[in-house]
Amino acid sequence: MSGIRDIEKLIAGISPLLHEEEFVFCTFENKRYGDRKDLEPVASFLEKEGLTLVIPRKNADQHHLFYEGVFRLITLQIHSSLEAVGLTAAVSSQLARAGIGANIVAAFYHDHVFVSADKADVAMKTLQTLAGDK
Repeated sequence: MSGIRDIEKLIAGISPLLHEEEFVFCTFENKRYGDRKDLEPVASFLEKEGLTLVIPRKNADQHHLFYEGVFRLITLQIHSSLEAVGLTAAVSSQLARAGIGANIVAAFYHDHVFVSADKADVAMKTLQTLAGDK
């Protein structure tokens, strides 16, 4: 099933969903994909400096891991194409105007936006406004 590419349809249909759980970004030197699966990562990226894992905050705290910032996850519930142009820019620009940083991860079906936990409710309202919801 192909994702949507039309920017107007994408923005109108983002239908943001705020997840309850808090997440943190942790980095691990000399690790590879599959390492630290006990932390239950929802996202990962391998950089030259180390393996970055996005994990539930409770797991980081349980293992006494260092992190900077606590985030909430907003899933844009529209199936966007990985080749769609403009959705990430529209979302990040709208959040930036509200003073909210956005860490956006594109997966196969949806885009996922990590925002500071203390700004999650404002971020939701901002994205609902972008979509034209009241």
